[in-house]
Amino acid sequence: MEEKTEERGRGCMTTLCYIEKDDSYLMMHRTVKKNDVNKDKWIGVGGHAELGESPEECLLREVKEETGYTLTSWRFRGLVTFVTEAENSKTVEYMEYMCLYTADGFTGEPTACDEGELAWVKKEDILHLNLWEGDKIFFRLLNEDEPFFSLKLRYVGDTLAEAVLNGKQMELFEERSGDGTPIGTIVERGVAHSEGRCHGTAHIWIARANEKSGCEVLLQKRSAWKDSNPGCYDISSAGHLSAGDTYLEGALREIGEELGIHAEAEELRDLGLLEKVSHGVFYGKPFHDHEVSAVYLYTKPVEAEKLHLQESEVEAVRWMDLKECQKAVREGSIPNCIDIRELEMIEKAWFAGEKTKDEE
Repeated sequence: MEEKTEERGRGCMTTLCYIEKDDSYLMMHRTVKKNDVNKDKWIGVGGHAELGESPEECLLREVKEETGYTLTSWRFRGLVTFVTEAENSKTVEYMEYMCLYTADGFTGEPTACDEGELAWVKKEDILHLNLWEGDKIFFRLLNEDEPFFSLKLRYVGDTLAEAVLNGKQMELFEERSGDGTPIGTIVERGVAHSEGRCHGTAHIWIARANEKSGCEVLLQKRSAWKDSNPGCYDISSAGHLSAGDTYLEGALREIGEELGIHAEAEELRDLGLLEKVSHGVFYGKPFHDHEVSAVYLYTKPVEAEKLHLQESEVEAVRWMDLKECQKAVREGSIPNCIDIRELEMIEKAWFAGEKTKDEE
């Protein structure tokens, strides 16, 4: 039976509003109160609802008190559920339901705020501020004009531990340094790719001997629905590391999910780490990818026609001679998102006579 989380914190309702003007948001730098949970963070304006208040009444009152402005036009964008657990336990210390608004109409003159310093910040600069990682998720949703959403953010201490959008789990990564070491920050997938935050991936190349150049590799054709490089030829199997994964755990999971291959840890040869930074635009959205990938080689016999492909990720697979694949990638004669350095790593390992027992 699943262990239940002990619930001790009582829920409350709050409002938060981002007032817009000239492609900027009015932001508050919380520097005044000593015991402020948001100390030194940048947030919007808002606060706790008083007894008997509706969300809109709370919104109007809090904005007036903190800024001096009277809102004349606003939009209810989403409901954010915050859950905070104590570190090293499953005790819920705090729970909050926050009604999230944006506003593009207001009157009045600004007044001093006793909660922090107010400043207009360009939307493009918001993510460079000291924000909660969960706040970056709903900023991304706001900037993408996501329809009304329900977002749950669960923190353990100050660390984001879970994000659930409209009832569906969101992917969380560990931010990493250039050598692949986690630095202790958890970041949501969309935020990682919009900001170019460094994260880990596992790349598994399937290879076998052939009579042409001596080696051929299995390529996958990415699904047309992928958020990056749809329809391109790619690594045999690859995927992001979820928060808490090791590289090897991620590799074993991905080759199983995408291709239906139930590999053992000792069957994957570690060829090393590779750092890659790339930029693109997919579906009209900027995509900044910064990965540190562990590259693996799998050489047990594989029959491509018998693989169980994950339709949401993989459209098809094909074998291709290694030398021909290198030439095609260099010349761009096939649509691909393959890093030529990985093919060079395979070539070096394969032709150095470092095959596994399965090829001997």
